[in-house]
Amino acid sequence: MSSLLAANPLLTIFLVITLGALLGSIRFGPIKLGAAGALFIGLAVGALVPETAQGLELIQAVGLALFVYTVGLAAGATFFRDITRQGGLFAAAAAILVVVGAAAWGIGRILGVDVDYITGAYAGALTSTPALAAANDAAGSVAPGVGYAIGYPVGVVVTILVVAAVVTRSWPATSDTPSLAGASLEARTIAIDSDTALRRIPGWQEGTVRLSYLQRAGRTRVVSPGEELLAGDRVLLVSAPDHARAAIEWLGHEVDDEHLEAHRDEVDFRYFLVSRKELAGRSVGELGMASRFGGIIMRVQRGDLELLAADDLSLELGDRVLVVASREELGGVAQFFGDSQRDVSEVDPLGLGLGMLLGLVAGLLSFTLPGGAPFTLGMACGPLIVGMILGALQRTGPLVWVLPQAANLTVRQLGLLIFLVAVGLASGPAFAANAFTLEGVKIGGIALVVVAASAAAIVAAGRLLGLSAQRTAGALAGFVGQPAILAYASARVADERIEAGYAALFAYAIIIKILCIAAIAAFA
Repeated sequence: MSSLLAANPLLTIFLVITLGALLGSIRFGPIKLGAAGALFIGLAVGALVPETAQGLELIQAVGLALFVYTVGLAAGATFFRDITRQGGLFAAAAAILVVVGAAAWGIGRILGVDVDYITGAYAGALTSTPALAAANDAAGSVAPGVGYAIGYPVGVVVTILVVAAVVTRSWPATSDTPSLAGASLEARTIAIDSDTALRRIPGWQEGTVRLSYLQRAGRTRVVSPGEELLAGDRVLLVSAPDHARAAIEWLGHEVDDEHLEAHRDEVDFRYFLVSRKELAGRSVGELGMASRFGGIIMRVQRGDLELLAADDLSLELGDRVLVVASREELGGVAQFFGDSQRDVSEVDPLGLGLGMLLGLVAGLLSFTLPGGAPFTLGMACGPLIVGMILGALQRTGPLVWVLPQAANLTVRQLGLLIFLVAVGLASGPAFAANAFTLEGVKIGGIALVVVAASAAAIVAAGRLLGLSAQRTAGALAGFVGQPAILAYASARVADERIEAGYAALFAYAIIIKILCIAAIAAFA
């Protein structure tokens, strides 16, 4: 068996992926390893068959580049949108990462731990795969993989325990928005009591209220932009319940005996899949649905989210949009959006290839840190930063950078698994020699200090900044960068602020971790 695995590296990689998936699906209390199962199986196989640890550098680099680039594409728009609104949280996260990095280096030097193990323990305690790649680049060896494998379970366990204690709490959130959890969009038929203009309806200009059907003098049509509503009209209002109340009070009263959306003889509605590349990154208002088709976009389904179609909402490939229009226009609407599942399931090779090329070139850029130490962005940081910039741009002329959500997640997961398998196999022999020794205990202690201090500081920062406990818990999950922790928090409490906090810090924290690891290695 050993000779078979050593002679067939491709077979070994997919064997490790398969066994890693099985291990990752096993629940240990509230914890599942997920993709990290491939790392631990890789470590075991690499330790048992040391020959499999050879010649994995190219595979490891390809997997990492795909993973970090697709993470950047997905997180770019959110990051640049939130950077001004959550500047305090970003500053706190950066300061915490720098301080715990310095503490890890100091404790490690006092204990006599090699700096390569320290950087691995730092990356593992904060469960950051790109940071591990940066540590490997700085070390020029597989030693950081040993520290990562020891620190990783420590980081996951401690963070889940802290999140469990925080996410259900309630404390003053003076700088946070209230949760919209459970406030799904509702359609209500409203009778107009007095004449009014659309722009005067509470929530209309803010995009929290939308109108679609208009019934006047026995005829049903779509509401037009700039419409003047008249007493006796009936309209279909779509909004979250909290925003609907003020609008209904302004317009008139709700009608219980009739629902306009049931009148589909003249006006109809359908969901259409956004698959035309030309529409990626364009806002709902820019599409001009009223002038093109006499219709209106009411809702946008993006993954598991349902969004009200405000005029400034940018569309992404793979979105499903609910359009209200006359029946004869629906065919034209379908052609306009593309409405092709096949188109959004395929990866655009030009956009992906050029984006990856730019990221890899950026990874070759070299800088000089204070003190004269050299620093290169590397395969972990270059594609990530470029991906974030392109993800925020979404498109440049006819070239679309972003990937449909399903394609992005598929490429990202494949890249992550390949990288973790390669790291595990390459680090296996060193892990077996060090993990269950006094050196391993020291590395575990460093990881414990890093994650415990980080978690306590993020929670304190959340309270001081006036963030809700739920957003703080999500921010901690994003700070650590562990999707399993996000899933655990979301399962405990239904609150969209958890995911928002995670998205705000996820990519940003990865960049700071990579920079910290480069600094630790440079000043060792």
